[in-house]
Amino acid sequence: MTRLSKLSRSVAGQVIVVTGAASGMGLATARLLADEGALVGLVDRAEEPLTAAADELLGAGARAHAVAVDVATPGAPASAIAAIRAELGPIDALVNNAAIATGTGIDDEDFEAHWAASLAVNLTAYAAFIRAALADLRRLRAGRIVNVASTEALGATARQLPYTVSKHGVVGLTRSLAVELGAAGVTVNCICPGPINTGMTAPIPDEAKAEFARRRTALRRYGDPEEVAHATLSLLLPAASYITGAVLAVDGGLTVRNA
Repeated sequence: MTRLSKLSRSVAGQVIVVTGAASGMGLATARLLADEGALVGLVDRAEEPLTAAADELLGAGARAHAVAVDVATPGAPASAIAAIRAELGPIDALVNNAAIATGTGIDDEDFEAHWAASLAVNLTAYAAFIRAALADLRRLRAGRIVNVASTEALGATARQLPYTVSKHGVVGLTRSLAVELGAAGVTVNCICPGPINTGMTAPIPDEAKAEFARRRTALRRYGDPEEVAHATLSLLLPAASYITGAVLAVDGGLTVRNA
């Protein structure tokens, strides 16, 4: 059949960087992008799991390159982008996914340490990766940036202050850069995952997860990392060229359910 539409829904051949790619949503995103024919740059501070993730992609016939760095270290984002560019070529898209979650209250003795670490990983590193890749993203007037936040960016939970503030900051970063980079053809969007089965939520007992999901989500279950990855992919597509500044909740209906 002759195609009647003109916008591509393929990322094949594109160089896409994913941070926090050794596990959870980052790994699911890297796998999906590899399945779709992208050249995947994987970034994470966990060297052994990152190497295993890259080997898995390479073993499946994908082109991939892994860089083990702590994204919060000054200069690390720029060096990671440079290493991936040297191996795979100019960057076409960036998925800022790396994050930490630490529970602390405003009056805790170690609050300042949690605050500094959360902002460094969850927000400052996002801006640093964008800055490092920006020339590449602008070159074809078709760059894609997806920042992964959380439903904590749309509300708040007690004793999660540094995490919640950092995720609200990701939404602000997304919206500001959507306006700033729009004239260059670069789209900037944000995914806000809700309760997802990842390493971050692994310590929560299964019974508590099931009760929370029944009580709070419309779908009555936790999500799978791959379900978030598919939402991310949708925003990376060439066909998503008129979507920018969007904040998409991937939360099983958590944010819309009143009762």
